[in-house]
Amino acid sequence: MELRQLRQALMLAETLNFSRAAERLHMAQPPLSSSIRKLEEELGAVLFERLPTGVKVTPVGESVLRTARRALFYIDEVRRVAREGEAGEHGVLRLGYTSSAAYDLVPRLISAFRAAYPAVELVLDEASTTEMLRAIEAQTLDAAIVAYPVLEPTTATITLIEPGELQLAVRADSELARRDSIAFADLAGVPFIIHSRQQAPTLHALTMNAFLQTGVRPNIVQEVTHVRSLLSLVESGMGVGLVAAFLGKHVSGAIKLLPLVDGLDRITVGLALATSAEDSTATARNFIAIAARVLSPGGDAVDNDEV
Repeated sequence: MELRQLRQALMLAETLNFSRAAERLHMAQPPLSSSIRKLEEELGAVLFERLPTGVKVTPVGESVLRTARRALFYIDEVRRVAREGEAGEHGVLRLGYTSSAAYDLVPRLISAFRAAYPAVELVLDEASTTEMLRAIEAQTLDAAIVAYPVLEPTTATITLIEPGELQLAVRADSELARRDSIAFADLAGVPFIIHSRQQAPTLHALTMNAFLQTGVRPNIVQEVTHVRSLLSLVESGMGVGLVAAFLGKHVSGAIKLLPLVDGLDRITVGLALATSAEDSTATARNFIAIAARVLSPGGDAVDNDEV
């Protein structure tokens, strides 16, 4: 049994006449009669009662053709979904993001993407930059918003999309909060909360290098994975820590951000879009296009080996 036979049978049931059905199907009548007869033989049932002036659908034919209509509908749906899936209009987008992107950037991107592609399922995963880069390489994530710069080896393509600088988060009622800016030399002996060496190796290395270059021995009291944890600990009075300046509008009134006048003030940090250099999905390509349209990128895509 072929799909064309079902379509022919449905047309014959609509016209109840071999000649008219053949005309609408753009074929000759004898091949149509032969095709319907073969379909009936294969099914082992008479679908049409032949009459002198045309045909009549038998009770068995009514049941068979009712099922045939549903079958052809779902076949057409499969084809439509496949076409739209190839265009990225259906399917799944697996998006990872670092915690500092959750405040503003990710909501903006998701809102724009869902408006453009409402039928795409979004699977979101908050994770560390290291974890997301490995997931991009393993193709278990389609795209990710990661912390920039990315200094660790990766095959992912890195595009800076929100540049900025690091500032020192201090408790708003602390002695340091009376200042308008701060130097690393002023942090000698100050309890310091640092990003995890394992989960945020780039920020950890940049911070430690800044301490080293300025000759200050850090008084590290805690390592954290997520910026929310760092801000919570700063607010609790445990110590101070470095966060991206663009988070300033999202921190509570209990925290003040101080610009740095040395060390990390000359290093561009921020958020970047990480994508697979090869084998990107249609949904991922559409997300990249949406991100390019919504944001003002701070740089072109770069190969991580050149960072």
